[in-house]
Order: sequence, then C-alpha cells, then structure tokens
Amino acid sequence: MSSYLDAARLETAPAETSGFRPAIHFTARDTWLNDPNGLVFHDGLYHLFFQNNPFGSVWGNMSWGHATSHDLLHWTEHAVAIACDEKEDIFSGSVVVDHGNTSGFGTADAPALVAIYTSAFKAASGHSGTQAQSLAYSTDAGMTWQKYDANPVLTRNSAHFRDPKVFRYQGRDGEFWVMVAVEAQHQTVVFYRSEDLKSWEFLSDFGPANADQGEWECPDLFPLAVDGDSDNVKWVLIVNVNPGAVAGGSGGQYFVGDFDGVRFIPDSGSVVAPAGVAAISDPTAAAAALQQCLWLDWGRDCYASVSFSNAPDDRRIIIGWMNNWDYANQLPTAPWRSSMTLARELRLSTVNGAARLVQQPLLAGHGTSTEVPAARAQLTADPFELRDSILRLPDAVPGSAQIIEADILPGSTGQVAFHLFANGEGSTGTVLGYNAASGQLVLDRRQSGNTGFHEKFSSVESAPLVLEDGVLKVQIVVDHCSVEVFAQGGKVVLTDLVFPAADSQENWLSAEGGAAAILKLTVSTLA
Repeated sequence: MSSYLDAARLETAPAETSGFRPAIHFTARDTWLNDPNGLVFHDGLYHLFFQNNPFGSVWGNMSWGHATSHDLLHWTEHAVAIACDEKEDIFSGSVVVDHGNTSGFGTADAPALVAIYTSAFKAASGHSGTQAQSLAYSTDAGMTWQKYDANPVLTRNSAHFRDPKVFRYQGRDGEFWVMVAVEAQHQTVVFYRSEDLKSWEFLSDFGPANADQGEWECPDLFPLAVDGDSDNVKWVLIVNVNPGAVAGGSGGQYFVGDFDGVRFIPDSGSVVAPAGVAAISDPTAAAAALQQCLWLDWGRDCYASVSFSNAPDDRRIIIGWMNNWDYANQLPTAPWRSSMTLARELRLSTVNGAARLVQQPLLAGHGTSTEVPAARAQLTADPFELRDSILRLPDAVPGSAQIIEADILPGSTGQVAFHLFANGEGSTGTVLGYNAASGQLVLDRRQSGNTGFHEKFSSVESAPLVLEDGVLKVQIVVDHCSVEVFAQGGKVVLTDLVFPAADSQENWLSAEGGAAAILKLTVSTLA
C-alpha cells in the first residue's frame, strides 16, 4: 500500500448505525463505496472491486476496494487493492483473466488478472485535468496489484473519458480484446480493440440516444441467447446515466442489438429517441419518451450495474451500486456509507415480440462453496381471498433479510399492497402496491421512516406492469435498509433504499376496493 494511503487518517465518524447495515448486501466495513469495479470470477472466488474512499464516509480519494465471496451473498473485505496517490485517483474499470498471457504480465500456465481502470490525473502527474485508461496486474489471484509502468495505455486528452469495460471477443476477424468506455459528457460510448491490452485501436462510437439528459457512465456489452436459443444471440449494451434516469437522478438503461467486433447496431425497438431525449423540446413528449426507454431498474437506487468477467458456465451476473447521486453523501449511516445491490442473473426473453432483459436475484448460493445458504421459512399459506381487509405477515427479523413471494389475482380490486417496515395496522410504512386501473407497480417510501436527511429522498417510484393470465407475481427482498422488487419473473425490477424506525418491523398485506385471490404466499428469512 502506498505511502500516500498510509499518510491519510480515517475521518472521525459517528456511532455505528448497526440497525441499517444489511444482512446480505455488501457494505464496506467503515468507509464510503460507490460503483462496483472489476467484477471477476477466478479460482473459485467472486471478486468485487469497488470505488472506495479509504479515508472516510463521503466520496473522495477514489481507490479500488476489494471483497470476495463464495456465494455472492456473504463477502469478506480485504485491503485496498489499487490505491490513489499524489498523481491519480483510481476511477471505475474492469478486470479480465488474461488466459492467453497476451499482456505478458503472467505466464501461459499462471495467467495474470489485469485491471483496466480510469486514471483521473492530478496536477503532479503531467496529465493534469484528463482522464485516461491505465493498467494494473496481479499474479497472486487478485490479492495484490502492481500498476503498469507505462500508464496510461489509452488517452483521448479528454476530461471525461472513463469507465472501461473490457472483454475477449471472437469473430470473423479473429480473437482480440474489446474495450467499451464513455465520453461521459458527450453521451457517447466508444469502442476500441487490442491484441495485448496495452496498445488500443479505435473502432467506432454509439450515441447519443434515448436517455441522455445527464452524463453517460459505466457501460457494459455482452451477448445473450434469446429464450435460451444458442442460434438466436443478441448483444446487450448497458449505459448508466446521471442525472436523467426514469425515477430521477441516477439509473441504468440498456439497448439490445448486434455487435460485429467493430460497431454496435441497436434494434429499432430499442431506440425510442435516436438523437436522445434531450433533443425533444416538448417536456411532455420528452417524459413520455423516457418512459419508453429500456431500464434495468425502475427504482431510485440501482446505478453503475456491470457484469462479472469469467463467470462460471458463461452466466451473465451483474451487481449495481444501491444508491443515487442525488443524496448519496447524506445517507444516515455510519461509519459505513452505501451498499451494493444483490447479484442478479440476466437473461434475454421475448416480451411482446422483442428481446428484453429479465433479472433474477441470486439467493440460493452460486459459488463453489459446499455450504449453500438456506432460507428459513416463516410462512407458507394455502390459497385464500382477501377482501377490503389487511393481513398481518411475519415481522422483519433483525440480522436477516426477508424474502416475500406472492402470486396474486387482483380481480376487480382497486389496489393490492404490501406494507413493509410498518408500525401497527394503521402505519403506512414502505408501500409496494399494484393498481388494477392504472396497470402500474408503485413503490412509495414517503412514510418509510427517516426521509428528511435530503429533500429528494422522499419519493414514489412506478413501473408499467402487464399481468400474465391476470396474475401479479412478485418476489420482494427486504433487507435492513433496502427493498428490491422482482415482478413478473424479473421482467420489472424496482430498487429503493429505506431507513425505517427501530420499532417499525411489521409487514402487512392489504386489498382495497374489492377482493383479491392470493394464489401463493411465502415468507422466509436469509441471514
């Protein structure tokens, strides 16, 4: 660890807010974190690197923190992996396993892990005011890292060229590395290729398009088979935007299309605003276009989602930062601040004739460990009817996350709602509701507890939702300070932070305006 890091002191922080620290979502021990970086699976471990301030609980001094997991639910934090110094901050990027030793950093029998990250250069660097792409490498399975002595390896002399995601591509022109990065303030994704990770050749660019009212950040590009058909493969381009997301502030959009090793061509159904929403002068039309964009998550608190390299069985697994830049530095937690979303597996499914992402949280253990986490049942109910009434569900359990799964036939009822982290039958709490008339799934956290720490935190999020055979299907993961909703098998996802009062642990299910048939209802805990 550098002398620059050794010389700093950790900020004095208020007492631990242990009631909010999640059970199955990663948080740093006593510091700030934001974007997940360098997600990679190697030698039986999932590695999560992340933007980290080693010196305090607000953004700054960006370095790469490091944690590992066998099951994507329980994480061990390690020492800072790549530290900022007097010349550069270490911004976001990715890690690859250099199996062919193309970089020369490892050997054919013992390939190196290579991190491709953004150097945010300071005055002492000689590149002051620019962002460029640099390398670091590890020959001990990711536990220690050495910066490449010829950094940076790619510059555009730009102040906002960042967030490289690198992957190995094989096509008609052979096999090579592809980098996907952004010119953030131009709302443009740029593509490069390399044979050795050190020398890069420009290929093409993409954008602006769709949600472009803020900076574009943290891109990702990967292939997925549609409906599991290996003869029908599409490419997914994820582009995060801040501000200007559908729920306000930060969020992640995606495009579906084709990539030929040179350029990404989106399907026509993926692009609703070819020149970008910012080019639409009518505010009503712009808002309508934003609703038609493809969103990873309709909530307020899922940003910078990127996928794992080298994942087992070629699965596509992502993790996002569970926060929003509108209020990120003011969250009421200490000494840690911020957490990651659950790991989610992505698939492409045909929805209304078009390929769309479906997300499932990984809750059953998906590593190489023989000890697979097991959920503990709290409630399993036979089918029943709920008519203009409210039903008490099992309370939240301190030290555990709660998983609520339900299939509901709303019928003519006005609203079916889950009241989470409530305090008595009349307490609203955090409300997840489906309105039959509007066809909207709504997550309302205006009375969720502590909402006063920032003026933009009190909010209501909504997403269009189409019932399947008249049935609403929801899986709700409730941890100490978060609610993640996966509806209709993961076709619709909403993620919000909440900070309930210590005595608000009750959960309720209500039906208003008629009868709802509860076809399935299970509640379980996972620690």
